[in-house]
Amino acid sequence: MPDSTSTTASTTSTDTTTSTDTTATATATTTAMPISATVPSGNKPSGSSIIDPVNRIEGHLRIDMEVQDGFVTDAWASAGLFRGMELILENHRPYDAAIISQRICGVCPVSHAHAACQAGDKSYGITIPNGARIIRNIVEGAQFLHSHILWFYNLAALDYVNPLNALNADVTEAVKLAAKAGTTEADFAGLQKRLQAFADNGQLSLFSGNWFDAKEHDGSNAYKLPPELDLIGTAHYLEALEMQAVASEISGIIGGKMPHIMSSIPGGTTFVPTEQNLDDLLYRAKRLADWVSSTMIPDTLAIAPYYIDEFTNGSNAGNYIAWGVFESVASNTLEGNPGANASKRYLPGGVWSFKESGYTTVQDWNEDLIKETTVHSFYDPAYETGDGLWRQPRNGETYPLYKDEYIVPDGQHPADGARYSWDKSPRYDGQVFEAGGLARLLVAYNRKVPEIVTGIDGVLSALGVSGQVGLLNSTMGRTGARNIETQYIANLMVTWVEELILAIKEGNADTFVEAATKTGEGAGMWEAPRGALYHYMKIKSDMIDKYQIIIPTSWNVSPRDDQGRRGPIEEALIGMPVEDLNKPIHALRLVHSFDPCVACSVHLSEPATGKEFSVVTNPWGVR
Repeated sequence: MPDSTSTTASTTSTDTTTSTDTTATATATTTAMPISATVPSGNKPSGSSIIDPVNRIEGHLRIDMEVQDGFVTDAWASAGLFRGMELILENHRPYDAAIISQRICGVCPVSHAHAACQAGDKSYGITIPNGARIIRNIVEGAQFLHSHILWFYNLAALDYVNPLNALNADVTEAVKLAAKAGTTEADFAGLQKRLQAFADNGQLSLFSGNWFDAKEHDGSNAYKLPPELDLIGTAHYLEALEMQAVASEISGIIGGKMPHIMSSIPGGTTFVPTEQNLDDLLYRAKRLADWVSSTMIPDTLAIAPYYIDEFTNGSNAGNYIAWGVFESVASNTLEGNPGANASKRYLPGGVWSFKESGYTTVQDWNEDLIKETTVHSFYDPAYETGDGLWRQPRNGETYPLYKDEYIVPDGQHPADGARYSWDKSPRYDGQVFEAGGLARLLVAYNRKVPEIVTGIDGVLSALGVSGQVGLLNSTMGRTGARNIETQYIANLMVTWVEELILAIKEGNADTFVEAATKTGEGAGMWEAPRGALYHYMKIKSDMIDKYQIIIPTSWNVSPRDDQGRRGPIEEALIGMPVEDLNKPIHALRLVHSFDPCVACSVHLSEPATGKEFSVVTNPWGVR
């Protein structure tokens, strides 16, 4: 989705029972650089800076910032889409939940399917069999790889890589630089000719609309890469389009199609692999693991030193939450404390904080400590009285209410006490927590998952900041952490396919268990690529009586709560340097580092009469 600008808007449109090989084991291929803060000089802008909508994300997100003397002093993140999927799922059969809830998002539908399946598993009292566990891991892992590759190269990379500058590259020097950085070569000369053709006819194709001329305070360009590295990055941008498709092919083999797989259901999976399926899965898993290791990780280490200041931008409260993802043999049980079981997942669940919030030692999560408020959200205030001000999601309500007076005029920010987002404000143990790839990595690091410890320590060492884990609480930290996770998952994918082959040979690959009861309740607490995902289901007589969802972006894009505490993205924007009110590039990089997903809008039709019901999902109107 291209960027463009207007006068008021910057844009308009563990368990480690299985050992894997090296995960993001970094070797320094570039000169290590010290971390130093960006200090504005010269004219320091003050006023209103608005990004509306934030491009290259799923859904509609508006960022309002108040800027004084070149720094953000206040910020509001406004989610402009109403989902309402909880209401749609009521009075459906539990087996429908995985299919319907996937429509929340086309990027991470598998995670919604599995969270819904887990809610059904717990409601029915089912422990899924070994074959289903492995198959769910594989299809989930494929979606993670698709999402991570897509996000890094095709959504976030254009904040750092300038394809137009690649026209100035010396192809011979680009080949040498690729070899020095340890990343893969490509047809750099051919690509440069294609880029020149775009530039000559004024049609920049997928690179049209951009912030490539964004400036720093000293007048220098905000894009720092040499032309040869821009050429390498652009070549791999195009390769990533192919590689994320390879990941989706794995999902399609198992799930019948992608997006929105059809094989995961409460009790296990309907997919029974053939010999040809196993061969196809193993080939693709190995191809992805090789590409991530030879291209994605070296690219990260080559680009990061040029944007070392982004390690000083984008910090927030430093509280992290992860439910955990990818079941091990040890975690795949309903016995005992479910939080303890989640702590044994390949990417384990847990709660951890840099700061003195009571969680400086990683702890198991407790579902009872999750609560939400809607005091600054577009929901009916009639449900915010008494005990309703804060609700545990099992008792949550979804009653949308939007009024004309909620519209925020161009150039203005939400008023004090105003409702300004469709997103609710989830909190854990009364505190603001960040979800996502960084949260998963820090929980895994503190649970001492060997591959994650090696990956994080290796990357910090390669950047010349060994041991400074606190630097990960930043724009660049979130970006790098998610790429470390990508390699870990890519290696696990090969292991899981081999594990499935062995399980079939040993006769330990059952894929489905029938439900023994038709009434119950339970929560699927799982991870999507963007973070902690919660699906709660209550079943009566084999029908869904109640359903509630907290998506990962609800944690990160949450508006203020009743105490005025900002959500993680809002807080991370405070202190952000702004060089140009119309193109706040550091703020855009920060928001993209969270990879927000603000989905989905609602549109229903009645085929018998042709009547339609629709919800206006952008409170500020279509522009």
